[in-house]
Amino acid sequence: MKKCITTDKLPLPIGPYSQMVVSSGFLFLSGQIPINSATGNLSGDGIEAQTEAVLSSIRSVMEGQGLTMKAIVKVTAYLTVPGDFNAFNTVYATYFALEPPVRTTVFVSALPKGAKVELDVIADLKS
Repeated sequence: MKKCITTDKLPLPIGPYSQMVVSSGFLFLSGQIPINSATGNLSGDGIEAQTEAVLSSIRSVMEGQGLTMKAIVKVTAYLTVPGDFNAFNTVYATYFALEPPVRTTVFVSALPKGAKVELDVIADLKS
């Protein structure tokens, strides 16, 4: 069974997609950019601040579902500037210091609202 979940910890979807879906023991979180859900504006200008904002938002969502960041088994990262890769990794490593999830990093030409980073995750509900 598939269950769609909405939370006020994330911006409301601007299209036909769900914020989160739970299915087969996993939580699938749609791509998150560094948006302040209260204002709808980007949080931070640089890659470090934007990465911190996205990961902090994801952590908040995980906690709201009774999970920790250790439950995340897969991350897909989208970056707009290849030169931001090392700075992104520095912030990312503070959230996933031990036994990090598998990850794919893709460089894209643009992200919504001019964001520099977007992350989507899959978490194991049994963790």
